[in-house]
Amino acid sequence: MSDEPSETPAETSQETNLSEGDAEMPSEEAPDVEMMPAETESPSQAVEVPSEQSQGTSELKEKTEGVRFSEKDLLMPAGPSPDPLEAPEGTLLPTEAAVGEGTVREGKRVSSGLHPKKKSSVKISKSSSRSQKVKQEVHMPKETIAKSSKEKEEQRFSHETVVKVETYGKEFKGPEKDSVESQRPTEEEGLLKEPSAELSRDERPTPEVEGMVQGGLEQHPVTPASSEARDTPQAETMLQRPLSQETEASQEHAGTRQEEIASQGKESALSRSTPEEAGMAVQAKEKSLSGQTSVEMSSIEGEASKLPSPLPPVDAKESVLFSALPGMMFEDKTKEVPAHPLTLSWVFGYNSQLPVFNLMDEDCRVILYASSHMVVIHDLLRNKQYHLQGHSSCISCLCVSEDRRWIATADRGPESLVIVWDGYSAVPVHTIFDSHPEGGVAAIAISHNSRFLATVGAGAVQKVCVWKWTSPETKPVCSVELLPQYGFQGYIAFSSRNHCELVSNSTTQVVFYMWEGNSLQYHAPLLSDKTFNKAVGIFSQSLFHFSTEQAVTGTLEGKLVVWDVTNAPAKTAASWVKPYNMKAVKLVHLQKDGITVLAIMDKTIVTCDVKGHIKFYDESLQLLHWYSQFKLGPIWSISFSKMPVCPLNASEFPSSSTLTGLPLIVRNFILSTSDGLVVHVMTEGMKVTKCLEEPKGAVHAIACHPNKPLLAKGSVCGLLKVWHYELDKYLVSRIFKRQSIRSVCYNHDGSLLAVGFMDGTVYILDSISLGNEGSEPFKYSYLKGAIIHMSFSHDSQYLATADDKMSVTIYKQVFDEEKEKEEWERLAALRSHYKPIRTVLFGVHLDSDKPRLLTLGEDRLLVEYDLENSVKDELVVIRRDRIEQSAVPKYITWYPPLTKEYFFLTTNDQHKMKLYNVTTKMCRKTVLGPTYGSPLEKIQVLPPTEDCSPEKRYLAYITMDKVGLQILPVDGNPHKSSAFICHPAGVSDFICSHRGHHLFTAGGDDLSVMKWDINLNVLEAAVSLGGKDLIPFYNLLDGGREGEFFRELEDYFYYAQLRHQGIDTMERRKVSTHIPLEQVPFVMRAMGFYPSEEQIQNMLNEVKFGEYLETGKQVTEINLGDFIKLYINHRPAFGLSVREIEAAFQVLGYEKREACLSRTDLLLLLQQKGEHFTEEELAECLTTLLGMNPEGGGSEGGAYDPAGAEAFIEEGIPEEITTTHFVAEILGLPIPEPACREMSKTTETGSSD
Repeated sequence: MSDEPSETPAETSQETNLSEGDAEMPSEEAPDVEMMPAETESPSQAVEVPSEQSQGTSELKEKTEGVRFSEKDLLMPAGPSPDPLEAPEGTLLPTEAAVGEGTVREGKRVSSGLHPKKKSSVKISKSSSRSQKVKQEVHMPKETIAKSSKEKEEQRFSHETVVKVETYGKEFKGPEKDSVESQRPTEEEGLLKEPSAELSRDERPTPEVEGMVQGGLEQHPVTPASSEARDTPQAETMLQRPLSQETEASQEHAGTRQEEIASQGKESALSRSTPEEAGMAVQAKEKSLSGQTSVEMSSIEGEASKLPSPLPPVDAKESVLFSALPGMMFEDKTKEVPAHPLTLSWVFGYNSQLPVFNLMDEDCRVILYASSHMVVIHDLLRNKQYHLQGHSSCISCLCVSEDRRWIATADRGPESLVIVWDGYSAVPVHTIFDSHPEGGVAAIAISHNSRFLATVGAGAVQKVCVWKWTSPETKPVCSVELLPQYGFQGYIAFSSRNHCELVSNSTTQVVFYMWEGNSLQYHAPLLSDKTFNKAVGIFSQSLFHFSTEQAVTGTLEGKLVVWDVTNAPAKTAASWVKPYNMKAVKLVHLQKDGITVLAIMDKTIVTCDVKGHIKFYDESLQLLHWYSQFKLGPIWSISFSKMPVCPLNASEFPSSSTLTGLPLIVRNFILSTSDGLVVHVMTEGMKVTKCLEEPKGAVHAIACHPNKPLLAKGSVCGLLKVWHYELDKYLVSRIFKRQSIRSVCYNHDGSLLAVGFMDGTVYILDSISLGNEGSEPFKYSYLKGAIIHMSFSHDSQYLATADDKMSVTIYKQVFDEEKEKEEWERLAALRSHYKPIRTVLFGVHLDSDKPRLLTLGEDRLLVEYDLENSVKDELVVIRRDRIEQSAVPKYITWYPPLTKEYFFLTTNDQHKMKLYNVTTKMCRKTVLGPTYGSPLEKIQVLPPTEDCSPEKRYLAYITMDKVGLQILPVDGNPHKSSAFICHPAGVSDFICSHRGHHLFTAGGDDLSVMKWDINLNVLEAAVSLGGKDLIPFYNLLDGGREGEFFRELEDYFYYAQLRHQGIDTMERRKVSTHIPLEQVPFVMRAMGFYPSEEQIQNMLNEVKFGEYLETGKQVTEINLGDFIKLYINHRPAFGLSVREIEAAFQVLGYEKREACLSRTDLLLLLQQKGEHFTEEELAECLTTLLGMNPEGGGSEGGAYDPAGAEAFIEEGIPEEITTTHFVAEILGLPIPEPACREMSKTTETGSSD
C-alpha cells in the first residue's frame, strides 16, 4: 500500500491491515460552518451542520431517513474496561481487541499490533426488582455476609433477562428496556454522584443509569468496575465520610447490583462493622460477579488485610467537599463584604498554549482554562466566572481528572507550586511546594483513578516524579532524572489500564516508565527515519491504547507511531519486562496534515491536526468518522463531555465511514485552537457554537471610555475589541490585517478612538463603529517607530504621540473648507529626548484654558512644548528641566488639588515619589513610595466617587507584576498602600474606569486583561490598623520606637543643638525639641545617610517652604518627629548596596575593563565630575576617612590645615584601588561575607581577562 493516503472515502470502510501499510484517510471536505458568538448562544440559535459520511453509506442513509434505529443498528463505542491490575487473582477479564480468544488472564501478553475486532458475547444481567435504601440498623457476622452474598448471586441469575445487542466488534447482552427503570439505585448507594437538577435528592438517578442509552440501546456504565474504588481520592481526602457510605460506594464500583442491596437490607451491618469485615464483604461481592460463585473465607481475609485503615469519620455537615455539587460555586449567594482593596471580578483572554477542558455539558456549559497565574471556571450560558487563585507565577500546565472532579495546576516560578483543586467547590485540597525547584513544572498528568499525579520538571536536567496527592506525604512516591539527550519532555500521560505505566515525549524522543513501590524505571526506545525507511516527523503527543499494551504517538508528518511490547530474545532477562520491551512496531501514515492532539473517547482514538480536522478511529485504526468543515486553525486541545450521550434520534448523529454506515454516537466536545478560538460542538444535529475568541498575540493597549462602561483593547495580532465591562460582553471588533496594535486612546468625550501600531501608523476611528474617521491613516512616525504613548488634549484639538525612537508627533484638528468639516492633519514632530519617553501628558495652563503639553523621558528631562506658536513641521519647545540627579523617572501625572499649590507627581526607579511645582519645576516634596519588589511603572489618580468626599483622593499604580492603591496625600506611610499580583510575567499597561469603580490591567505576553473591583473602605480600614501619627514611621526604624537606633537618633538630635549653640560656650544651655535646618545634613550623615548636595537642597526646601502658602513665612527649624519622616522618606529605600559601588567602579574603570581604579584617576574624577570637590575639601575628607583627623576635620573647630595631607593620602591609598579596598579600608564600611566573596571573584576574573 502506498504511503500517501487514498483520496477515495469509500475505501476507508475496509478494515486496515496495519502490518502491510498505512491507514487510509478520506479527503472529502464538508460545507463550511458559521460560528456563533457566546452571547447569542441558545439551542434554538445554534447552527445545524450536515454530518459527513462516506460514499459507500449514502444510499443506506436515504433508506433509513426518519426511521428510529433498533439496538443492533447503532454503532456505539463500548464502556470502559476494568483495570487488570486491580482485579482479584484468578479473575478472567475480557479484552477489548480480539486476539482469537474471548478473554485472557491477567498478565498474559497480547500479541503486537492493532488487531481488528471479532464478535464476542458477554452476559451482563440485572434483576427486575426495585432498588431500595440500605437499612443501617442490622448487624451480621462475617459468615452470614459471605453466605448471603452467594445466595443472592444465585437468586440474581435465576431472575436475569438477557437481550443480545449486536455492536461493532462484539455481541453484547444486557437487560431489557423496561427493566432499566426498575433497577435504578438510590443516591445514598453512589459515590459522590452528580444529582439531577429536576429530581429530589432521593429520586436522582446514578451516573450508571444516566450513562446508558435510552430506548433499549447498548448500555455503558460511566464508572469502570474496580476494587480500587474503596481507596478513591474522595475517600482519602474527605475525612468526614462515614464508613457506611464508603462501603456502599465500594460495592457499587466493584460491580454490585443495586437490587442485591435492596433484597438483602440486613447487610447494612457493614456500616457498623470493623474495616476488615467491610473489606471482606466487598471482595466477596467482586469475586462473585467475576464468575466465582464460591469464595473461601481465607482468601477474603487475605485481601482484606491489604486494605488501608480508614480515616476517622468526621461530621459530613461540616465538610465542603462532601456536600459539594458540580457548579456550586456559581450559585447565587448573599453579597459578601470585600476583604481586600482590590478584588478580581473578570478575566478577558486566556493562555491559548494550554488546553481547555469541558467541565459540564448538560444544563450548564462550563469550561476551564488558564489565564496568567490563575485558572478560570467559566459558565458560558450564565456568563459567570470563578477564579482559582493560588499561584504567584504563570501557570505552565494543568490537567483534570476523568470525572472532572479534581483539577491539578502547576507553574514554573522560582517557588513553583502544584495545587490540586476540588472542581465542585473550587477549594484547594492539596499543595505541593518546591516539587521541581530547578525550574518549575513543564508537564503534569493525573491517573485514571485520580489518586496519583505525574510531573515533569522544566530544569536543565528534567526530573519525572509520581505523587500520591491523597496522602499527607510531601515527597514523591518515586522519581527519576532523565538524560538531556532525550530532549525537553513537554508531555506526559498515564495508562488508563495501569496507573503504574506512563509515557512522555519531547519533539524527538518518547520515554516509557514503569513504577513499583519507590522505584521508577524508564526506557527510551530508539526511533529514527531509518527504522522504517520513512520520515517520522516531530512528535506531538503520546497515549496508551485503551484495550491493549500498545501505545501510540502522533507526529507533525501526519503519522502515528505504534509502540508494543516485544519478547524477542535479549541479552538480559531484564529487557523482557516493561518498560524495556517497548519498541516501535509500526509507522502508520494516517493523513497529510500534522497531528497535534491525541485523545481517547469511548473506545475510539481521536486525532486533531493543524488544519482543524478531527478524526475518529476504532481500536485497529479503522476510520469511523471525521469533521473537516469547521475551518479552524491548528487544534491545541479537545475535551469531551464527561457524560455519555443518550440519543433520542440516532439519525441526528453522524454516520460511520464503514460499509454498514451505522450512526456513531459521539459525546459533545470542546475544541481550542492555537489562535485563541474555543468552540463547542454538539454532535447530535451538529450544532457548533463559538465560546471564546481572544487575541493570539500580546495585549499591550487598553483604554476606558470617558463617559460609558466601555473598554477598548488591542493586541499585536491586529485584533481591536470593545467590551461592555459591566455586562462582561464584547460589543464590536475590528481586525487590522498584517498590523500590530501597540496603543489606544479615547478623546475627551469618547467620540474618537486613536490607535497606534508597531510600524508607526496612527488610525483615528469612530469609537462606535470603529470605522476610519479620516480618509487615510497617518504614517509619519520617525523611522517607523512603534507608537507607545498617545494622548488627546482636553478639548480634542490636539493628539500627541510618542514612539520608541524617542520622537514626539503632534496632530491637530483643522477646518477643511472644501469638505466643510474638521479634519486631522499632522502638525509637527521632534526628537526631543535621547532616551525612551515614559509619559506624554496633556494639561491646562493655570491662567487660561489652552492646552499644555509635557513629555518625560528616561534621560531625566521634563520637556514642555509651545503648542500655540508651533507651526507646520516646527514644534517649539518652551523649556527643558532635569528633574532627577541619579534616579531614572518612570511616570508623571497631575497631582489633585488637595493644597493651594499645584504639583506634578512623579515616580522613579528608587521607589521614591516626588512633588514638583507646576510653574517653577522645583522639587517640593520627596516621599517613600510603595516597595513591593519593583518601582512604580505607571500611576493614575482615581476620579472622585459619589460616595466619597472631595477631600479624599486615591492613586492607582502598577509595578512590574502588581497593581495597587495608595491613599492621598502621599506622606511615606506604608499602610496607606496595598498591592496584589496581577500579571507575574509583567504588566504592560493599566487604566481606570470613568467612575473610579474598576481597574483594568493588561498582561502583555500572557494575552489577558483583568478587571479589578475597587473597595476603598477596606483600604481605609488598613490605614487605621497601622497606627496614627508617627507610629507607622517608628516601625520603619531599626528596632522601632524602643530600639537602639532611635535612642542614638535622639542623642544626635540633641548633640546638634549643642553644636549650634557652640561646643566651647560657657553660656546657659537651651534644650529644645527643634534643631536648625542647617544642622539637618550633619545628623543625616551621622545616621548613615550620605545625601548629595542636591538632595540636601531638596530636603531644606521641603521643610523651608512647607507652610509658606498658609503663613507666608519660611520654616527655619525642625522637630524630631518631622526629622524622622524626612529621614525615612529621603534615605535609600533599601540602604546602600555594595553592588552599587561595584557597578560604579566598573563604569568608571571601563577603559581597563576591571572593577578597579588608579589613585590618580579617582582623585581627578572626584574633583572634575558630578558635584565635584575642591582640592581642600577632598583633602579634608580623605584625611578624615584615613584617620589623620579623627575629630571630623574642620567641622568642629576652626579652619582645616591641609599641611601634610598629600603625603598622607599617597601613603594611605594604594596605586590601584579595588571595590573591596575602597569600601572596607577607605569608607570603613563592613562587607557581608557572601558579598566579599563575589567581589573577590569579580576582581580575579577581571584581572585574568
